[in-house]
Amino acid sequence: MRRSALVVRGGWEGHDPVPTTDLFIPRLREAGFEVTIEDGLEVYADEDVMDRTDLVLQAWTMGEILADELTGLRRAVEAGTGLAGWHGGLLDSFRGATDYHHLVGGQFVAHPDDLIEHEVRVVQGSSGHPVLSGVAPVLELKSEQYWVQTDAHCEVLATTTHAVREGQPWQEPVTVPAVWTRQWGAGRVFACTVGHTVETLLDPWVSRVIEQGLLWAARGPRD
Repeated sequence: MRRSALVVRGGWEGHDPVPTTDLFIPRLREAGFEVTIEDGLEVYADEDVMDRTDLVLQAWTMGEILADELTGLRRAVEAGTGLAGWHGGLLDSFRGATDYHHLVGGQFVAHPDDLIEHEVRVVQGSSGHPVLSGVAPVLELKSEQYWVQTDAHCEVLATTTHAVREGQPWQEPVTVPAVWTRQWGAGRVFACTVGHTVETLLDPWVSRVIEQGLLWAARGPRD
């Protein structure tokens, strides 16, 4: 029986929800998933569809989610549906929905500079995790550097450090998660803060981590 992936994309167009998800849809199909694409959140409230879904790839920056939609998403993940995404499509979604932040384990709060050269570093001892298979211990890039707030239930696989910079109010380096996984009930959550543009997502380090994160988060094959 083929596994089912649901791609939910929309919200703020500045993060290119269609072109960015189009990069990974063929990879999901190559991995044996039957892929369904939705441009609305109503599907989250459809219990029959969500029960059949093994992975949700969400790319929905900002916007609002209705109570029944959020309840449906949470119920599905708790029952075993995987949830995965990157950058604002997962971590800057539904700013007023604290139950959503509780599910994902982290929330974007700032990118102090629009585009800045920075590093993402694999956490010591995490290189053996399936999400990080085959990637270098350090990624150097110029893009938005997310400042996120997370909780201790996340397994942090990679971090980024906001250096002290002239004109900014913090007075010591601040290290925040950049890639994490999370067990939520029977389901898994994968989050990557990197992915502001199609160009960023085409970086081999980024694309490999995200592809492996999608596969890690997905529910295993069912009889």
